[in-house]
Amino acid sequence: MHLHRKLTAATGLVAALAALIACGAPAPNKPAAESGGEVPEKPAKAVTLNILDVAGNLQLTQGMIDDFVQQHSDVISKVTYSKGPAPELAGKIKAQQNANRVDIDLVLTGTDGLAAGREQGLWTDLLTKYSDRLPGMKDYLPPAAKMQELGGKEGVTVTYYPSGPLLEYMPSKVPSPPKTADDLLAYAKANKGKVMYARPANSGPGRTFLMGLPYILGDKDPKDPVNGWDKTWAYLKELNQYVDFYPSGTADTMKALANGSANVIASTTGWDINPRVLGTVPKEAAITPIQGFHWVTDAHYAVVPKGVSTDKQAAILQLLQFMLTPEQQAKAYDKGYFYPGPAIKGVELSQAPQESKDAITEFGRPEYDKLIADNPTEVPLDAKALVAAFDKWDREVGGSKVKKS
Repeated sequence: MHLHRKLTAATGLVAALAALIACGAPAPNKPAAESGGEVPEKPAKAVTLNILDVAGNLQLTQGMIDDFVQQHSDVISKVTYSKGPAPELAGKIKAQQNANRVDIDLVLTGTDGLAAGREQGLWTDLLTKYSDRLPGMKDYLPPAAKMQELGGKEGVTVTYYPSGPLLEYMPSKVPSPPKTADDLLAYAKANKGKVMYARPANSGPGRTFLMGLPYILGDKDPKDPVNGWDKTWAYLKELNQYVDFYPSGTADTMKALANGSANVIASTTGWDINPRVLGTVPKEAAITPIQGFHWVTDAHYAVVPKGVSTDKQAAILQLLQFMLTPEQQAKAYDKGYFYPGPAIKGVELSQAPQESKDAITEFGRPEYDKLIADNPTEVPLDAKALVAAFDKWDREVGGSKVKKS
């Protein structure tokens, strides 16, 4: 198992167009119109599903999918899995649709790939007509239900986590960690180069830190990075004076924390727990929220490209409902990768596989239950606003100090 995160909405939206331009000439095959018509309750015969993961989601859900295939071989006979980067998703799907040869039946994606594909009209609207086949959606946790609103009629939320922003540190190096935004600035000034977060466009914790600051600082409009973040941009520019460089990805911040080249880094629940389970970060690393923080939530979605046959859509609807049952959702605890992970209510760690229970028992944090219960949750910026925030950060804050690994 390895650390893998998507979360590059900005590059996803921009690179999708570039990837589309680069696509070769189409080779006609089965027509996209095959996706039209009524979706039966069950496929005429068992189908093979080709699933593409651009979010690291299979780490949480492959066990659910494999269980379904084992128990319902009359619906799905076989699944093939592939993984790819979110920025290339829209171009890849669009090329297949232009060629009338859609080989990907189901995509597991974050908000980035979902938005990039929606922008180009790539996804099938399953929920307008067939939401009654997914009764598990009625059991979403309230913040997961808000993330489902972002999913619209095309995306089905399959996993959820509150995310962050959090600060992570080594208690041996930082006996009195920053508790407020002002504390963090003061610490950064007194310890130049020792506060670190990765470039937001390429980092979940970096992005969450960026989107979380407007709530912490009391900005005018936390959903408008161009006109409503005066305090946030001023804060980030001041902090930038004490930052030597910004890694291009989150994994480098974790390594920096482990080797002592950084003392305080931006983190999330999953990036706190999972690297300690994997041994990338010492077990004794600690976390602290910033006073007044709101959780900026995150989710993974299942989407079906236009052009997928109605028989396969029928199988996918059955699979998704199976994945939204408490027994299967408990597998989303994994090893803290997207902690907690389940998107529906009433799923306890006690229901999870033993390996998950052992990992969370040893490396989880009892304080997370209280932090999750006691602090507000906010959906992330929509795609257009997020691209604007990334662009402004790159131009006006830290783009010139990004260091590739």
